[in-house]
Amino acid sequence: MSKVYVFTQFGGPEHQELQDRPVPQPRAGELLLEVRAAGVNPADAKVRAGLFGTGRRLPVGMGLEAAGVVAAVGDGVEGFAVGDAVLAGVPNGNGGFAEHTIVRAVEAVTKPEEVSFTDAATLPVAGTTAYDLTHHVDLDAGQTMLVLGAGGGVGLMAAQIGAVHQLRTIGVASEAKRELVESTGAVFVPSGDGFADRVRVLAPDGVDLVVDLVGGEVLRQAAPLATEPGRVVSAADPAVVELGGGMRRHDPEALSKITGVVQHGLLDPHVTATYPLERAGEALAAVETGHAAGKVVVEVG
Repeated sequence: MSKVYVFTQFGGPEHQELQDRPVPQPRAGELLLEVRAAGVNPADAKVRAGLFGTGRRLPVGMGLEAAGVVAAVGDGVEGFAVGDAVLAGVPNGNGGFAEHTIVRAVEAVTKPEEVSFTDAATLPVAGTTAYDLTHHVDLDAGQTMLVLGAGGGVGLMAAQIGAVHQLRTIGVASEAKRELVESTGAVFVPSGDGFADRVRVLAPDGVDLVVDLVGGEVLRQAAPLATEPGRVVSAADPAVVELGGGMRRHDPEALSKITGVVQHGLLDPHVTATYPLERAGEALAAVETGHAAGKVVVEVG
């Protein structure tokens, strides 16, 4: 048997629990992972709440990104073998918060020795999101990027990608996250009333890319700061399209690219808290508040 953290009904965290299940077996094109670590994301709670639909078969394994060791290989898989260390997104409710899980081989990337399992587990969802958003338009060194929600896991990675490309990054976050945001080289702007005016003082000619991780009224106030409407991209709010911007576009090579950036020491995922599998509920609660700084990870075994 194998442990997995699940929700048994759509709704609130009261429906979460740790369960035993038979060790899943990979089908064609799949890998069975012995999970070492799994990243925690706001989307985990949104899935449980039914915001992405309620057509899944219950119980649903939680956790959307993981890193681990290949324990079995499905038919037709090439390029991976038992014992390989890999990282991948976790599809179809298989559950990354688990001792074992199933991932698609085509979506997996070999984990470099220089990257810990804990850091690797933050990249399939958070890392690729940061990569895709910051590459929404081509920017040149010296141009300005504004990151809304810069103190979270995705925001901090986005700011560091900005530093890699020698952009001038302005990061909006709560005052409690000032030091963390500034550690990336970004210019910190406190969130809250008047944040857009504070950004205008720093960038009177506008910003070349607005990266939105917050949505709602924050996005609406920030969108006019862009030099063009098409330079606003969001991972949080489809309303960005009404404002002339766009939602995140998925680059199939994003995971391998962001993994390489971490491997070469150019990006730190900023894991600020880890929890054992038995305390996955606490990890989820820490992220669901919306106030977690950096990345939270569930470590297994």
